[in-house]
Amino acid sequence: MSILEVKNISLHLNEQTILRDLNFSLDDGGIYAVIGPNGAGKSTLASTVMGLSGYREHSGDILFKGQSLKNLSIDQRARLGITLAWQEPARYEGLTVEAFIKAGAAENNDHCIEKTLDAVGLEPDRYRGRAMDKTLSGGERKRIELASILAARPELVIMDEPDSGIDVEALNKIFDAIQQFKEMNTTVLLITHSLTVLEKAEYAFLICCGHVIDQGGVDKIAGYFRNKCVPCDHTNFPSASSPTGE
Repeated sequence: MSILEVKNISLHLNEQTILRDLNFSLDDGGIYAVIGPNGAGKSTLASTVMGLSGYREHSGDILFKGQSLKNLSIDQRARLGITLAWQEPARYEGLTVEAFIKAGAAENNDHCIEKTLDAVGLEPDRYRGRAMDKTLSGGERKRIELASILAARPELVIMDEPDSGIDVEALNKIFDAIQQFKEMNTTVLLITHSLTVLEKAEYAFLICCGHVIDQGGVDKIAGYFRNKCVPCDHTNFPSASSPTGE
């Protein structure tokens, strides 16, 4: 059964076509990856599915468990069970790690805090009282964000560049969390430049110029990294340097 269907999505930003007749679907409980060059539309896709401001005026439709998301806000999509793990997690001045995790947790109790922090390799006694501010490193904030997502038990997690700005230890914990999502039957969509991250997926989509140009098993799609590109008939529009089409 498809949990997410992206149907003929086109999106224009700053007079450029970033997504162009984009189509794909994700089955319930699978681990998927979207790869492609800079400017291909990868992060734009994540923002569009989540319904971020500036990314909702698109043609086509996005269905979540058969329901159209087109007129739903970010909060409404989140309540349906969709979560976006940011490439650069936000800071929340004045909020503790414990309060941050409990805010969206399916079970609002101390055991949940301990279990999810342990799962991402952070000692609960050291971190639960820490402030969600600049005293935390980027890797710590990514792991705490992931702990909060594990606690929320969403049905679909979109992870935008999960390996960005973190060390090997933190990345391994993120990979562990991906497997936990699998065990929870949570569908995972990895937006990535990385072959290492791609290899954690079960199926992948290669997009270029906002359009799916290839899809299949990871071994097949990994050829993009070996060759740096694949033969296609698309012109380079938008350009690879476009700051809005990442």
